[in-house]
Amino acid sequence: MKRAVSISIGSSKRDKAVEVELLGEKVSIERIGTDGDMEKAAQLYKELDGKVDAFGVGGADLGVMTADKWYPLYSVQSMIRFVKQTPVVDGAGLKNTLEKKLADFIQAKIGDYVKEKKAFITMGVDRWGMSMSFINGGYECVFGDLMFSFGLPFAVHSENTLKTLAALVMPIAGRLPFEWVYPTGEKQEIRKPKWEKYYQWATVVAGDCHYVKHHMPYKLDGKVIATNTTTPADVELFRQAGIKYLITSTPVLEGRSFGTNMMEAALVAVAGKGRKLTLDELNQLIDQLGLEPQLQELN
Repeated sequence: MKRAVSISIGSSKRDKAVEVELLGEKVSIERIGTDGDMEKAAQLYKELDGKVDAFGVGGADLGVMTADKWYPLYSVQSMIRFVKQTPVVDGAGLKNTLEKKLADFIQAKIGDYVKEKKAFITMGVDRWGMSMSFINGGYECVFGDLMFSFGLPFAVHSENTLKTLAALVMPIAGRLPFEWVYPTGEKQEIRKPKWEKYYQWATVVAGDCHYVKHHMPYKLDGKVIATNTTTPADVELFRQAGIKYLITSTPVLEGRSFGTNMMEAALVAVAGKGRKLTLDELNQLIDQLGLEPQLQELN
């Protein structure tokens, strides 16, 4: 049996392990949270290096891929400094393959419901595939990068502005402590409603699940959420908020969807190449497995 492990600096309350069958082979996929402790994560990577088939980096990114430009996040990269043998992925591959299908999937499944194509994307720079999916799908988009990363009340409205923002900000942000720009550990459980006019303006609210929840209003009746890494508690939260449809970019397994890093690690494990997969290789595997986003009707 292949084994893929996601070591996350997120909350250990979200830990989960399941077995799945991919291409006729059983794969154990497991998430281990360290509650914001990067050094504990580094030691777990060291302990498991060479003993598992693939690692995922959870609750953080090794870097950000925006319009074919890679911006490293140095504080996160130190977390995998002990890894010498096992391939490591942070989900960037699936963010730029599987998540590119989101807008087309929404159109195919609930196009009659989503009559006004307006998307509020919490962080466009970090999820470029998702951003391009909605832009190419004809959506009017608002990107909340400055709101969610720095608390600044400025919306971004275009692809070009997003690229410029990445070029200006990411070389600096990449050297900041990761917890300054993204909730880690127990901070992931804190909810402070904010930026409500953008949540209410949109037909579809899209982005990382922690960002979506962090500032989500208490009521979002009839809205569509497009996200990833949802637990049963997250689904219930969305249901209580009045969300009509929940779309996850990765499949739901035993009641929850795993992060792109975990699912990409599973694909790396089953491929058996002992290295990261190229985007072309990922696309081939996605097609072979028939992977696509998943739709849940909540209300």
